[in-house]
Amino acid sequence: MEINLGRLMKDFNNIIGFTSTPGNGCTRFSYSEEDQKAREYLFARMEELGLDVKVDTIGNIRATYGKELNKPSIMIGSHHDTVKNGGKYDGLTGVLAALEIIRVLKEEKAELQQPIELVSFAEEEGSNFGITMLGSKVCAGKYGLEELKKIQNPEGKSVCEAVKDFGLEIDQMEKDILQKGEVDAMIELHIEQGQILESQQKPIGIVQAIAGMRTYKVTIEGDSNHAGTTPMDLRSDPMAGAAEIISHIRKTAKCDALPTTVATVGKIECIPNIPNVIPHKVEFYVDIRDVEAKGVEIVSSKLAQKVKEVSEEYSLKSTIELVGKSDTVKLSSRIIGQIEETAIEQGFDYLKLNSGAVHDTAMLSGLTDIGMIFIPSKGGKSHCPEEYTSEKDIKAGCDVLLNVVRKLACKKTEKQKI
Repeated sequence: MEINLGRLMKDFNNIIGFTSTPGNGCTRFSYSEEDQKAREYLFARMEELGLDVKVDTIGNIRATYGKELNKPSIMIGSHHDTVKNGGKYDGLTGVLAALEIIRVLKEEKAELQQPIELVSFAEEEGSNFGITMLGSKVCAGKYGLEELKKIQNPEGKSVCEAVKDFGLEIDQMEKDILQKGEVDAMIELHIEQGQILESQQKPIGIVQAIAGMRTYKVTIEGDSNHAGTTPMDLRSDPMAGAAEIISHIRKTAKCDALPTTVATVGKIECIPNIPNVIPHKVEFYVDIRDVEAKGVEIVSSKLAQKVKEVSEEYSLKSTIELVGKSDTVKLSSRIIGQIEETAIEQGFDYLKLNSGAVHDTAMLSGLTDIGMIFIPSKGGKSHCPEEYTSEKDIKAGCDVLLNVVRKLACKKTEKQKI
């Protein structure tokens, strides 16, 4: 079986138009006007297919083909939200692949033995609240209502308030938590967001593990004063302290941790942020990832130690707050085997690799068997307007996923048995 590439790309071209930054990448935050337009488009396509559509209390879309079978589903999908000025393909590829796969199976009159469930998780990117994969975390029962009341966006609006403003009944979230045995397998097709597949000229990546991560918010407070009149030995400068800590983070990840460890400071805020004033406060976020838990532990431990040392040396007040966390996840050998077998049958060269980026699928580990298929990203670019994956590679990934789903969810025909 093959997907209809022209039809899939028509879906792409329609949804990428829903952006608040036309001409400068895709900006489609969860719970925004652009998100609503994308949802309306998807709902219309789902209605055409006769899917049983449910939107849960955090905004995750779950649309089922064959719900009347009343058996655990094969779940496929990803997310359709983006970062600010992001790319066209991140997340959306997996959602539209799922939609197209259901279309093909319906057209081919494939006889299901298990339902197929399309999912698009809300707030995967964390663009609103700084917490990635919020929708899948809530779906998996990793956040409770009281926690969501405390998590706020930069304007001070909580998750609960934002979700209610979007028309969802977040107070009823307990009824939507995914239960073990409800889903037989979750498989996500996603662009790699790296250069490994492209550099090795492989159209298909089979993910073996997804990196665990921790995100810390570090706050350093000092004494704001005049930049020209305050002697260097009388300063309590939080920017100088932050600079030393940030430099140490890079050195720790590169030299003291594991070869697979990475650490990044990608967001920093300075108050009052005036050129001729010693700052009063500096806040920055530290993103630490590794497929081995030990690597994350090493950098986390050394970060805490360095913040303490620098604070004492520069007479600063400091706090470290863990604002996000996910564990390293090993993917299902059953699903890995099915993807590998299908890639070989379809004649696609493939590579087994790990994911440094964290994905919604990882949140479902422990609840079901999980798997991921990667397709190449040109130049490894992602989360930017230059993000690009060729139509040829999109079709290859979709065709592999289609035939994996066919094996898992459909009754075997005589041709399949041979």
